[in-house]
Amino acid sequence: MGMMVVGRKVAETAEQVRYEFGLDRRFDRVLTIDKRTWDVAAEDGRFDSAAGAVASKIKRAWQEQGEFPPGVVFAS
Repeated sequence: MGMMVVGRKVAETAEQVRYEFGLDRRFDRVLTIDKRTWDVAAEDGRFDSAAGAVASKIKRAWQEQGEFPPGVVFAS
């Protein structure tokens, strides 16, 4: 069975960026990325496949564009 995870940037400071994300456009979780270390944490403490997928898409977009994207979609 496939999975679709969508993330949207909700806050960005000099130190970190935050994304709301969730399965099938349900933005019910929050991911925080430390810009200096690239430490990634899910606010609910569950770093599962959905959190990993959205974090990977964010990092890939950042590497390609040089900035954190306003949103990402992962579909498998």
